[in-house]
Amino acid sequence: MGGFFGVASKNDCMFDLYFGVDYHSHLGTRRAGLAVYSEDDGFEKSIHNIENSPFRTKFDSDFHKMHGNIGIGCISDYEAQPVLVRSHHGTFAITTVGRINNIEEVIEKNITNGAHFFEMSNGELNPTEVVAALINQKQNFIDGIRYAQEIIDGSITMMILTPKAIYLARDKMGRTPIVTGYKDGSYCACFENFSYFNLGYKEGRIIGPGEIAVMTSDGIKTLVEPGTKKKVCTFLWVYYGFPAASYEGVNVEKMRYNCGKMLAIRDDVKPDLVAGVPDSGTAHAVGYANESGCPFSRPFVKYTPTWPRSFIPTMQSRRDMIARMKLIAIPDLIKDKKLLLIDDSIVRGTQLRETTELLYASGAKEVHVRPACPPIMYSCKYLSFSRSTSEMELISRRTIRELEGDNVSEEVLREYSDPDSPKYQKMVDRIRQKLNFTSLRYHRLDDMLESVGLPADQLCTYCWDGRE
Repeated sequence: MGGFFGVASKNDCMFDLYFGVDYHSHLGTRRAGLAVYSEDDGFEKSIHNIENSPFRTKFDSDFHKMHGNIGIGCISDYEAQPVLVRSHHGTFAITTVGRINNIEEVIEKNITNGAHFFEMSNGELNPTEVVAALINQKQNFIDGIRYAQEIIDGSITMMILTPKAIYLARDKMGRTPIVTGYKDGSYCACFENFSYFNLGYKEGRIIGPGEIAVMTSDGIKTLVEPGTKKKVCTFLWVYYGFPAASYEGVNVEKMRYNCGKMLAIRDDVKPDLVAGVPDSGTAHAVGYANESGCPFSRPFVKYTPTWPRSFIPTMQSRRDMIARMKLIAIPDLIKDKKLLLIDDSIVRGTQLRETTELLYASGAKEVHVRPACPPIMYSCKYLSFSRSTSEMELISRRTIRELEGDNVSEEVLREYSDPDSPKYQKMVDRIRQKLNFTSLRYHRLDDMLESVGLPADQLCTYCWDGRE
């Protein structure tokens, strides 16, 4: 997916920018970049591949060389950014989080100045570069940003660095966040609010859906008022968010405890111990254990000293292999035990099946699985999640195709999304058999939304029910 951090300061901003971006490393796996501006040196930019090394290792020399009072940085799964642009707006740097589904159509119909775009290593166009080109179609940044957000099918949240300020523009439906912080002489904006606390910032305000604001070292001013509707990605709480982060005032770790609690309330299995698939499943498991009274344990652990979060290959077969190699079983806590395992979700099912086989091979008597979200039925069309896949690779859709054939109507898919329908139960049981679980019970959508605590109409649930 991706994350970003920006700083406008009366002093040099590099310390805060460097560590603020680093605190977003869990949100991306492939690229990272920094861009700063100073009156003496103008714009400076650096982008590195972080697939095999942590952010700090790759950017250590840049940290000591780059200087400026204002800057932005990002972590990304795919595109190299920030992109540095020279145009009639002057020179600016831009970073984005989101997804453009109609990128070819956008270029063909809306970019009229003959702009040329470089292909990325995967043969696709850099969406951040395309957003910059769209902004350049208008006479000022505000009109350009609004123009880009209106014609893009998907979602785009962005930061734009200019010599005098940083423009902050949240997706029109608020699917991804921008939160702000402040301290004496500095303001910051970022994807996850925990990233600035250790840097001495106090919590500021949340940029609203569709809002455009401008940030300087003196403050943050709204240029376009926020909209009244929002659809925040619920998966941010379930999986992507760092435990210390809060979205819309709701803490990630607390939400996951709530998820586990709701799973336990509806369950009737009595395991010997409850475990979470590390790392995101752990908090869900703690919530389940606290509510059920079943002891929480760690019958397997993730080996991380030489396998940082950023080391995740883009090829799925390699990703599965690395994920398997990271997990180390503890047979003394597994042998002859009935285990209940909670993961954040089941996407393809490959990794969780291999985890279950690891537990059985280590002597487990039973393995009951409780995903912390409902079956994923649709590929996300709003965010470029690194875990996203085509719908026919989703284990839920593969199973439905086995049961119904190739041509499945939306009406039938709705039945399979309904946890009280016979078709849903049949699908879940087929998945259980495929993955060799003793029992399988997904989190219900209504319970998951209650675990967040925000009004349901403010949360995006597209990947589970197909509703926009």
